[in-house]
Amino acid sequence: MKIAVVSDDGVTVNQHFGRAPYYVVATVDDGKLVSKETRVKVGHHTFAAAHRNEDDHVDAEGRHGYSAAAACRHTVMVEPILDCDVLICGGMGWGAYESMKSKNINVFVTDNTNIDEAIKLFLAGTLTNLMDRLH
Repeated sequence: MKIAVVSDDGVTVNQHFGRAPYYVVATVDDGKLVSKETRVKVGHHTFAAAHRNEDDHVDAEGRHGYSAAAACRHTVMVEPILDCDVLICGGMGWGAYESMKSKNINVFVTDNTNIDEAIKLFLAGTLTNLMDRLH
């Protein structure tokens, strides 16, 4: 199993999926952490001008990430973790969430800021999924 966690620094869980520049990818075998690696992740910093100028990225319910342009950005953002089963983040837009789910990536939204602790809690089955942090 592979678990991706969004991060700014390789240590902390980023509070917003789209803003994180990295994924920390943990490989787990038989319930034990085998290895960790950092992968570059594109995000709002990459798409800043397009994101600012896009006026249709919010749906009728106020949820972010539902335009065709946003869907294209999500596709690019998920490419580095297509081999992962789980994504842990501190928050994300609903469009990004649904894009991850469409790629069979199980998303966990947490207020835990430490990557190692979040992975440990996930493996123990005690990481709370805070869906109210989706926007």
